[in-house]
Amino acid sequence: HFRNDLRLILSNTTGPDSVYTEQKFMEVKNIIDRLKGRAQHLDADRKWSNKVTDVRNWFTFAASERYKADNVEKEFYPDSGGKSGGQKEKLAYTVLASALAYQYGIESMQNSPKSFRFVMIDEAFGRGSDESARYGLTLFEKLNLQLLVVTPLQKIHVIEDYVNYVHLVHNEASKNSKIHSLTIEQFKEERIKRINQESLLKADKIETQ
Repeated sequence: HFRNDLRLILSNTTGPDSVYTEQKFMEVKNIIDRLKGRAQHLDADRKWSNKVTDVRNWFTFAASERYKADNVEKEFYPDSGGKSGGQKEKLAYTVLASALAYQYGIESMQNSPKSFRFVMIDEAFGRGSDESARYGLTLFEKLNLQLLVVTPLQKIHVIEDYVNYVHLVHNEASKNSKIHSLTIEQFKEERIKRINQESLLKADKIETQ
């Protein structure tokens, strides 16, 4: 109803034949008053505002998971309800990858491997399981998406098999950020050196004690 009201209000308000009547003004005012919260309906208006302004409530979806060999349906998802955390994460990555493939027109660019397919993923793997994150990264890899993954250092082990370079950002005293760029091979070598040094220091400390 909210979206229909918006469409009706905006109809015939632009272009050479645009008309903005007193009635449209009152319709806009009614929506604004309700979003702000009317004195006699504060709680109801607050709930209504939270619902209609959350675009996740504007769409519903369903997904059919099928075997490629014979197209037989394996599972049907009317939404994400009733699924485990891992299943929800994998479903979310699949929907995201499908949306990206559609937006970039990847199906129609199969003969253009150099086409632009850049995606920045900002801390998408912080809370999810490592298994689900690898599922998503493998899916993006199959679509030949060009990824820039922003993630905390403790999650680097999840993405290291899917990237070629690592750019470590350090902010000294919250003033000046510094970037240290390494190939993934250099990063792994540096990590091994650091682990060996820490092991030696630990062993030396134990021996001293």
